[in-house]
Amino acid sequence: MLLPSAVSSTLRRWLLPTLACLPAWVAQAQTILPTLSQTPASLPWYEVKTPHFRVLYPAGFGPTAQRTAQRLEQVYGPASASLELPPRPVSVVLQSQNTIGNGFVTLLPRHSEFYTSFPQDPYLTGTIDWLDQLSVHEYRHVVQYEKARQGSGRLAYALGGYGGVGLLSLGVPDWFAEGDAVGTETALTRSGRGRIPNFDSGLRANLLAGRYFSYSKAVAGSFRDNVPNHYVLGYFLTTRLKRTAGPTVWSEVLRRYYGFPAYPFSFSDKLRRTTSLRVDDLYRQTMQELDSTWRAEQSRLELTPATDFAVQASQRVFTEYQYPQYLSDSTVLAVKSGFGHIPQLVTLSRRGAERRVHQFGLWNNPEMLSVGGGKAAWVEFRYDPRWRQRVYSEVRVLDLRTGRLTRPGRRTRYAAVVLSPDGRHLLAATTDTRYHHRLEVLDATTGAVVRTFANPDNYHYLHPRWGADGRSLVAVRLEPAGKSLVLLDAETGTARTLLPAANDNLSHPQPWGSYVLFNSPRSGIDNVYAVHITTGEVRQVTSRPVGAYHAAISPDGQRLAFHEFRAQGSRVVETPLQPAQWRPVPATAGTPDRYAAALARQEPGAATVGPVLPAAPDSTASPAFPATRYRRLPHALNAYSWGLVQSPSGNSLALGVRAQDVLSTTQVLAGAEFDATERTGRVFADASYQGLWPVLDVGVAYGQRRTSIPVSNVGYQQDTWQYTRLTAGARLPLVFTQSRMQQALTVAGYYQLEQAHGYDLPVRYLSEVGLNSLHVLTGSVAYSRTLKQSRRDVGPRWGQTVSLVWRGTPFGSGLEAEQWAAQGSVYLPGVGRHHSIRLRGGYQQQDQDQYQFGAAIFYPRGLSYLSLDQLTSASAEYRLPLADVHWELGRWLYIQRVKGAAFYDHVWGNSQIRRTPTSPLETIRPSYYSTGLDLSFVFNPLRLRTPLELGVRTFYNSQRQALDVQGLVLNVGF
Repeated sequence: MLLPSAVSSTLRRWLLPTLACLPAWVAQAQTILPTLSQTPASLPWYEVKTPHFRVLYPAGFGPTAQRTAQRLEQVYGPASASLELPPRPVSVVLQSQNTIGNGFVTLLPRHSEFYTSFPQDPYLTGTIDWLDQLSVHEYRHVVQYEKARQGSGRLAYALGGYGGVGLLSLGVPDWFAEGDAVGTETALTRSGRGRIPNFDSGLRANLLAGRYFSYSKAVAGSFRDNVPNHYVLGYFLTTRLKRTAGPTVWSEVLRRYYGFPAYPFSFSDKLRRTTSLRVDDLYRQTMQELDSTWRAEQSRLELTPATDFAVQASQRVFTEYQYPQYLSDSTVLAVKSGFGHIPQLVTLSRRGAERRVHQFGLWNNPEMLSVGGGKAAWVEFRYDPRWRQRVYSEVRVLDLRTGRLTRPGRRTRYAAVVLSPDGRHLLAATTDTRYHHRLEVLDATTGAVVRTFANPDNYHYLHPRWGADGRSLVAVRLEPAGKSLVLLDAETGTARTLLPAANDNLSHPQPWGSYVLFNSPRSGIDNVYAVHITTGEVRQVTSRPVGAYHAAISPDGQRLAFHEFRAQGSRVVETPLQPAQWRPVPATAGTPDRYAAALARQEPGAATVGPVLPAAPDSTASPAFPATRYRRLPHALNAYSWGLVQSPSGNSLALGVRAQDVLSTTQVLAGAEFDATERTGRVFADASYQGLWPVLDVGVAYGQRRTSIPVSNVGYQQDTWQYTRLTAGARLPLVFTQSRMQQALTVAGYYQLEQAHGYDLPVRYLSEVGLNSLHVLTGSVAYSRTLKQSRRDVGPRWGQTVSLVWRGTPFGSGLEAEQWAAQGSVYLPGVGRHHSIRLRGGYQQQDQDQYQFGAAIFYPRGLSYLSLDQLTSASAEYRLPLADVHWELGRWLYIQRVKGAAFYDHVWGNSQIRRTPTSPLETIRPSYYSTGLDLSFVFNPLRLRTPLELGVRTFYNSQRQALDVQGLVLNVGF
């Protein structure tokens, strides 16, 4: 298809049908930089500068930001001592608008972010303040990255900025980074995950059950077995080496690694050169020591009896049953999850029946499931549609009789809610955007606040529960000295301390008669204990091999249900409730030794900080550091990577520079790249400002194009020409997820101007601008709604997507073109549990006598693009897992999954053409299809934790009437 400028009838006669099968160039070539997470544009930001930190915080967070800045300065020296390299100043962003408890450090760009909402998870926070733990743990990551800027790291930074440093760091195992940080938080504080038995319960359960995994499997994971994550693996590996080779041994290993890192297994080789141990040796010795230690401890345990509450899942695939709540004397409500299941509520009957009740959405805190008055309650995250850093935590109440789900209250920040015995009220714990902690009573129907308990000292309340009388309350309270257990009166708000504050990781209290049951690790294993309300006497209720959690008492008061951890997953078990059988224990607990005591004794920084972090100065006093307003735009051009960077298309590398501010408001990418197909180059600059409600994008490019056309009596004529392209527009990316269905909507509109210079060919393809200019407007709408997936699912098992696109040239100058397109997909469950079916259909219309846009709908796999006036495509695809395996090829390759797919794609359409200038219009109706099979492998090369997925496709191509084979790159992981 050609647009004639002086076209001979001969060329038109044979080029029209030939070029109909050639792929068209996509005119919509603007760069779409990724959507980042921001706070609302109207939120003012401030900064506090210290000698080593710049702390950014939103309005209202000033006192806590001052305290955090002071804490960071206190841990600056101790947290870097054992790696022997104090870092350069770094920015720390305090994100107070979401309700997610998290934190991270990144080099792209270099900064750290603390998500300041205090989590209820007792196995994450322990007995110290949340921001204190983040200060130690995340700052250790800053120190680790600083070690990368030595030796070859200096050259990598000079050539590529932090992108080059990050690339150099890929050879350092993930287990080292997180394990070393966990070890640091454990050595420099009185708590830390290394002192929390639940942290390593999965590893302990595996070893006690005889499940000893290879190093490759321990690093990469499994689709069948519970392989403890890199935090757990790394803590024990890094700590054991410190205990046996000295506290600064990892400093020397990293120094050697960054001296010359660029060859396979170089980290293991540098470890061997430093300690005579490869990573395999360190892993083997560590597992042997842990297995011996834990088996010896197990032999000394005097276990209390417990029986499985009901038949609960097979042991073939890791499956969890947790957080039991009695519905009757013979039925409990529990949470079922695992590799093969979306988290869901199920009822378990003592007779063995299991029934699914509800599938969860974005569950915030599963440990606070509660039942009362025939209802169940919990909290779920809900994202602000536009601002991804504004995340709410809202109440969900499920009527267990009718199945009706309600949402009392909107845009709330509740970390925990529990129903009163009659189901009329909720007891809720929350942390607001100023880091103020509150305990409140809510109306369970409307969500209205009925009462707020006084909290002048701003203590954090965890795991509140109602007493059976509906008047008394019990909660764990985090104080400067540690955790205490308090009893409160719901009417008067008066509080009485049952267990004084101590370094005891108390959790999940449950009132019962004259006792309050609670969890504690005081024996070295998490178990259920009870304190007498009147006498304060403490007794041990359970003694289980790996741990007993989340006690619940039957309505008749005769039985106690809890879940315990096993290698195949937690199970709900039951034991008689007999206080006479409980064992007396000291009221004040000691801290479990485990690996932590020796680690703390050796840690160089512990001499400065000590086992308990020093108290921060009074945050209500005059600020120790000056605070100033922080403006986003002046800091927008924050270059962090240069040299080889990812190209705008994402499919190649370019020579350029990337910039992004630490509040994720502005992105800039500029550079030059080479097109290997046409052997041409271009320079470009793209920017995206995301601080407003719409995301604003702009891009400019100047480059070359090269093509050849057949010319009568000459053969092929080649030409190279230049083009200038400008793209500008806006998009509105919205998230509407509020249940198990993940929902997103994006609306976008763009303008593109393209001008060609030096085009000398006598004709042009309809997909080329030539000497004309092109003024294009594009509008699009895309919506998706898909069911959450379990780890073992190969695709959504239910869902719908739809997209609409219009492209046109309404300005009346330059080339003319118009294209309409619509496409939709439906996901359905397959025959097997984790199988997925996708049905797709698309329709596209554009005039073949005008400029040709590229395809706006999907096209059959393996076929050359066919541009027609009307184009319709349809597809059916069946995806399934074929085998979950643990195949190893030495140190080089670990395969953990084999997947398959079968597909049938079809395209058909019609166009009107003239065979010659004088021929009548003729309608052509081509129809082509491809059908075939995919086979792919999920694998980890070179013992990297991040998996890749590659495969092969065999299919029949009806255009060529031949069987084709293609390689597949489905996921590169990084």
